[in-house]
This record gives sequence, C-alpha cells and structure tokens, in this order.
Amino acid sequence: MRKIGLIGGISWVSTVDYYRFINTGVNERLGGLNFAECLIYSFNYADIKKNNDNNDWVSTLSMITEASLHLKKGGAKAIVLCANTMHMIADKLEKAIGIPVINIAAATAACITAEKLKTVGLLGTKFTMEQDFFTDKLKEHNIQHLIPNEADREFIHHTIFEELGKGVIKEETKIKYLEIIQHLISEGAEGIVLGCTEIPLLIQPENVRVPLFDTTLIHSQAAVKFILNETVNS
Repeated sequence: MRKIGLIGGISWVSTVDYYRFINTGVNERLGGLNFAECLIYSFNYADIKKNNDNNDWVSTLSMITEASLHLKKGGAKAIVLCANTMHMIADKLEKAIGIPVINIAAATAACITAEKLKTVGLLGTKFTMEQDFFTDKLKEHNIQHLIPNEADREFIHHTIFEELGKGVIKEETKIKYLEIIQHLISEGAEGIVLGCTEIPLLIQPENVRVPLFDTTLIHSQAAVKFILNETVNS
C-alpha cells in the first residue's frame, strides 16, 4: 500500500466521511485487519474561509502547500484535498509539492462518463458552480453542465457554510435542495453532481430519480485506487 495525506477540516464534517470511506474501501479489497495508512492535517476552517471570502487564494494556497509538505515529509505519496472548493488551487499545489494531488473533478467526470451521461446538474459552493476549475474537467469528457439560478446558488452557498459544514441538517433545507434539483432535471440534467462534500449529508440517492454523483465517495474511491496502486484519473 501507498501512504496518502488528507487535507481536512474543510470542513471536519466531511473529513470524517473521507476517513471512513477510504478505510472501508481498503478493507473491502484486502480483508482482515487491513486499513489505509494515511496522515491527516485538519485546518481550522475559519482561517480558510476568511481567505476565501476575501478572494485571497494566494494565502490559502500557501497554507495548504505548507500542510501538504508536512504530509509529504511524513511519507505521503499523494494528497487528497477533502473539499471540492479547494480544488481551485489543486494544479498549483501539485506543482509546488512535487507529488500527485488526486483530483475530485477528474474522478467525478470519469464516473459520469462511465454512466454515459452527457448533461448533469452541478451543486456546490458558488466557487464550484461559478468558476471553471471543476467544470473544465467535465468539458474534457464532453459533459455539459447546468447550474441553479443566482438566488438558488446563493441559498446553496449559504447553507453549506452555515448549516451543513456545522453538521446541522434541516428538513426545510432538504426540501429546497430537492426543488432546485428537480428544476435542473426539468432543464435537461440527466444526473446531479453533489459538488460539495457536505451535500451528501442532506441528499441521498433515494431522494432523486436520476443518478447522483457523490463527490465525497467518488474522491475517496479514487484515493483507495491510489493506495492500492491502481489506475487513478488525476
């Protein structure tokens, strides 16, 4: 097995799922008492969010780079950024640290392609929905994407940080998300990408009539493939 480094705390709620999915995935393949060998650097999310709110991605990149180098020094052979939004800096981070950064968008695009879908709805933070770091990976696989209207994007962004990222689950929020998803389906979405690692806490496959792409699970599965030295989309 190869050791990996997890950059977590962005948020801690989804980092717990990464740790569980990765260890479960390794054990399902190898059995017995075999689990992943990994290192975790968990941030105080308030420090990261302050940078992001100020559009100070240079400072965020500096913080993530320093943490990743600590994990590399500890023996990590690849880095897993346990959040979609942090992949805004993934390419620059990979160049800075000299080891692979397993890309959540590339792994998700590969899964969508395997399902032979051409158009998907994308939910996530405003960064993920409005910037091109995630959607460019979809385009590379000839996948079109739809995003909610501005008001709905604002609602999703707000609830990610003020509810889901704190582990707060509200039924009224779930109902609104499902309304947004249904609107995307009516516009032609053949599947829905849960492009924030906290959204799967709220929305499950049985809630939606089209395929859901849980980026937390997909990314964790890509990490398992790396650990076991299998082919991974980067």
